[in-house]
Amino acid sequence: MTAPFVPQIALYRTWLAEKRGLTFSSYEDMRQWSVRDLDGFWRSIWDYYDLQSPTPFATVIAERKMPGAVWFPGAQVNYARQVFRHVEAANAAGLPAIVSAGEDGRLTETSWPELRRKAAALALHLKDKGIKPGDRIAAYLPNIPETIIAFLAAASIGAVWSVCAPDMAAPAVIDRFKQIEPKVLIACDAVRYAGRRHDRKDVVAELRRSLPTVEHVILHSEVVPPAAPDALLSDIVAMTGAAIDAFEPSWLPFDHPLWIVYSSGTTGLPKPIVHGHGGIVIVVLALLGLHNDIGCSYHPNSSGERYHWYSSTGWIMWNSQVGGLLGGTTCCIFDGSPGGTKDNPDWTTLWRFVAQSKATFFGAGAAFFANCAKAEVDLAAAGDLSRLRCLGSTGSPLSADTQGWFNARFATLSATNGSKAQADIWWANISGGTDFAGAFIGGNRELPQTPGAMQCRLLGAAVEAFNDQGRAVTGEVGELVCTEPMPSMPLYFWNDKDGARYRASYFETYPDNFDGSGRGPVWRHGDWLKVNADGSCVIYGRSDATINRHGLRMGTSELYSAIEALPEVLDSLVVDLEYLGRDSYMPLFVVLRDGVALDDAMEAKINKAIEIGLSRRFLPNEIFAVAEIPRTLSGKKQELPIKKLLLGQAVEKVINKEAMANPGCLGWYLAFARDYLARTAA
Repeated sequence: MTAPFVPQIALYRTWLAEKRGLTFSSYEDMRQWSVRDLDGFWRSIWDYYDLQSPTPFATVIAERKMPGAVWFPGAQVNYARQVFRHVEAANAAGLPAIVSAGEDGRLTETSWPELRRKAAALALHLKDKGIKPGDRIAAYLPNIPETIIAFLAAASIGAVWSVCAPDMAAPAVIDRFKQIEPKVLIACDAVRYAGRRHDRKDVVAELRRSLPTVEHVILHSEVVPPAAPDALLSDIVAMTGAAIDAFEPSWLPFDHPLWIVYSSGTTGLPKPIVHGHGGIVIVVLALLGLHNDIGCSYHPNSSGERYHWYSSTGWIMWNSQVGGLLGGTTCCIFDGSPGGTKDNPDWTTLWRFVAQSKATFFGAGAAFFANCAKAEVDLAAAGDLSRLRCLGSTGSPLSADTQGWFNARFATLSATNGSKAQADIWWANISGGTDFAGAFIGGNRELPQTPGAMQCRLLGAAVEAFNDQGRAVTGEVGELVCTEPMPSMPLYFWNDKDGARYRASYFETYPDNFDGSGRGPVWRHGDWLKVNADGSCVIYGRSDATINRHGLRMGTSELYSAIEALPEVLDSLVVDLEYLGRDSYMPLFVVLRDGVALDDAMEAKINKAIEIGLSRRFLPNEIFAVAEIPRTLSGKKQELPIKKLLLGQAVEKVINKEAMANPGCLGWYLAFARDYLARTAA
């Protein structure tokens, strides 16, 4: 495929004019319509993508409120059914469903009929084991085709899917899965990463011991295990037969739960967020199609489209990557380290995969692109990248310098490979989150690009930057809020019966009638946002204390649980200074027991506790021994004020000493902030 073909958003705009009689003078005019007329906009997405239901829906949105909006009441859908609509046409065009590879570089393809057959075989196996709609299936699997197959099998029978990446340690996985009481565990006994095979048998055994509701374990293994598991995934998906051929996914209510994902806050266990089949299907189709400009692989306008977004299964971008199948797009997945090994760093790894898989769209976390630029990767040495027409970035802010570095390299490549698209390569930079499995801000292939900025707020996303008075501002940094519901917002949190935790997570800052105008609650996302006069946007980083490490969010409470279990550590505080494209810098402050020194051995012990309790991804950049952790009178750690100090904000604006239990400890942190800011300025 070669660009420019007609942008997907242009095709949709033409359809609106022909089918709805709607015309707009600008993209922002169209977006304003989409957030004013929620019924008209989301109905148009349903019709444009020809979504199917055996029963009619009474209305698009039963009650326009947050939280609690009910979408498309009466409609029936199924995520897997929407995927399998493409099997015959895509296969007839000779296109695979999945192209995959690991660190060995060996490509494998999964055909569309094979994807359907294997998912059907596993779905029928699960039904034979008594799995019913609403039962939870927990997976501890890497980014391989079998994980997608297992997800589609669960979705097809109405079971609720939840996956954790096998780089996560057992305690962190158990904290997530024990909340949802799964009946089935699908797990791998080993994973390969950064040139090494990491055994996971002990983790699987610990999960079995710690999850008493699990009745059936399915093992994914490269070799026949010495101890027989309940079942081997490879045996199940190899089955054939008339029942498998005749299997069809169940029709389910629009808001039937699809999956449970986890987003960590600063207190308590990770939040188990439940999304619905219909909300995810309709929002992902609009996001990937209209804004990421990813077309159907067998459609003449986007023939041969191949979508790759590098992710682990523990990041919401895995869900987004799988979402490409909803629109009939070939998905390219890579399992392994994007940067080689510790002893032999290689930031061309993913670029070689992009070339070998013939990907047309390549997305990754902003930190990946920054690392590539620092390593001065030679794109010309990666292979034939001429089919690549778009880059995507998310997870943290992408700096203008990094984007500009790649723009120059691709312009040079285009002169030799003849790719017109790469002469001014388009970036589909997005910002959204696990919380609603979508994006608020992103790309538009028809709009101008400015390095370091995202092009626009998305259709259907009533996003604003709120100042301290709760008013929308332009050209100023404010809190990112969403003032209208979207179909993929959480149905609820698991085991949050009265919705109190859900409301506290997003609607506590701007509750019902917060400004006296009578307006309902407004969603606060936890990011700093500036909306520019031209509609482009800049995300400056997290506005709360949540850790955003390499695009993966983790609650500080989980880190504290791991660290403070050590008898030598009395107290701790961590902040993540990810901000506007800077490298993520995460210092950890610890109060040690009398007589304990923060020497190399103690630092190694703390890091090991984090690795065992969470993951190596969340190791701090530096550890500092302190006399006290600043706390409020109510005993809460003052993470956000310390973070703001280290970002250069004035102490009188971020800390109320009268509300502190131990204001005398502030002097050390103020001195540390001055030293840190001087170092970063230099």
